[in-house]
Amino acid sequence: MIILVPGSATLSQLESIWRTGAPVRLSETARPAIDRAAAIVAAAASGTTAVYGVNTGFGKLASIKIRSEDTETLQRNLVLSHCCGVGESLDVPTIRLMMALKLLSLGRGASGVSWRTIAIIEAMLDKGVTPVIPDQGSVGASGDLAPLAHMAAVMIGEGEAWLEDQRLPAGQALSKVGLSPVTLGPKEGLGLINGTQFSTACALAGLFSAKRNALQCVVSAALSTDAVMASTAPLLAEIHALRGHKGQIRIARGMRELLDGSQIRESHRSDDSRVQDPYCIRCQPQVTGAALDLLDFAGQTLEIEANAVSDNPLVLVETGQIVSGGNFHAEPVAFAADQIALAIAEIGAISQRRVALMVDPTLSFDLPPFLTPEPGLNSGMMIAEVTSAALMSENKHLANPCSTDSTPTSANQEDHVSMAAHGARRLQRMNRNLGMIIAVEFLCAAQGVEFRTPLETSPALKHALAALRAKVSRLTTDRYMAPDLEQVAMMVANGDFSAAAGLPESIDEIVI
Repeated sequence: MIILVPGSATLSQLESIWRTGAPVRLSETARPAIDRAAAIVAAAASGTTAVYGVNTGFGKLASIKIRSEDTETLQRNLVLSHCCGVGESLDVPTIRLMMALKLLSLGRGASGVSWRTIAIIEAMLDKGVTPVIPDQGSVGASGDLAPLAHMAAVMIGEGEAWLEDQRLPAGQALSKVGLSPVTLGPKEGLGLINGTQFSTACALAGLFSAKRNALQCVVSAALSTDAVMASTAPLLAEIHALRGHKGQIRIARGMRELLDGSQIRESHRSDDSRVQDPYCIRCQPQVTGAALDLLDFAGQTLEIEANAVSDNPLVLVETGQIVSGGNFHAEPVAFAADQIALAIAEIGAISQRRVALMVDPTLSFDLPPFLTPEPGLNSGMMIAEVTSAALMSENKHLANPCSTDSTPTSANQEDHVSMAAHGARRLQRMNRNLGMIIAVEFLCAAQGVEFRTPLETSPALKHALAALRAKVSRLTTDRYMAPDLEQVAMMVANGDFSAAAGLPESIDEIVI
């Protein structure tokens, strides 16, 4: 069980929720503010003054006053009318993270949603009832309205939900675990569907996967360095200290530690005719390190957003006011998603160039063409390299910014939107592409290092190589390769290579 304190949740807690599926609860310390805000909303609902979202219509219909006896119908209609999401369902871990983020937002006590309604979200997380959330339909403006409406619909017994591996009508899923649908009070429907939690959850999932991919890439880059018998001089700590970028320093340190003790490296330390290696080898810390710094910056933004109140209107408990604002606008999330996309694309771009280097006999320092013992009869890694190039190019296209796009919606009431959902959703696809590029690099680098026998790579990299060979045998003659690529890509996604090589569990733990 993970206990969240609203306003203080950390990226490590959120990653744990996403990766482990652990149940989530709000700290009891959040309850007093939640109860005070709900009381303010209840008083406004029974009053005569028009308060947006409490006793009025929504969006362009805000000027229409709603009778107090129609409050429940107003909130229910709001949820159902906004269930217009389309496309494939978002994956369960990211939906659960989205629900946890909604708890954090509501837990700040500025939304007017009651503890009773919040408890339904906690119970669904505890008992494994996960709303089916279509992944298309949000423009990241007045919050992620459509995706969050599909979550709220399950809470009132409508829509569909996952229960274990079954996709069931919401009411049936709730009943199976002993839960009953909730009846929404004043403003509760609006508080549930307004906010940036869908976009933020998708962006966080993209961040977590990108950082793990980057850590695996430290290992693949080191193995590639040995495969082409490259110099380790560009990894010297003094070089990176002179520039000062933290990500660059961390990547260089990780690679130095991985390559320490390599017989291959020692064999050409003197009398090597080459003066300098290509940039994809020599500038690995500079490129991947810069990407890592960008990921760290995006992570800071997303941690703030994860703890933010991003619905509307907001209840200011200290003054008793209910005020309209614009915290639902997801521009910070859109920028963060664009930054993550740039980092993913560049990590993949330099990894792919190392693949290209290793299969090219004019650049690989005497490795056989396409890393096969009998080139000509066998094509070896020829088309695996082409696949990595295709994925690299696709990621470059996907990395084009989404945050600079906008389109007016809701009869021009919402006349500037962030497109944060678009920016965040693509990250999962980009990370899958990146993971496969790194997988191809591992397969090529492993072949290259093995061609250097009887010279051996470092102890750390031998462990990574052994982990690879436990799942995929060396390529001696051509074979059906797609399963090999999928197997190694899965190892990348699981963090198997960094674990085998003895690196920390997180790239953030590489000490500078």
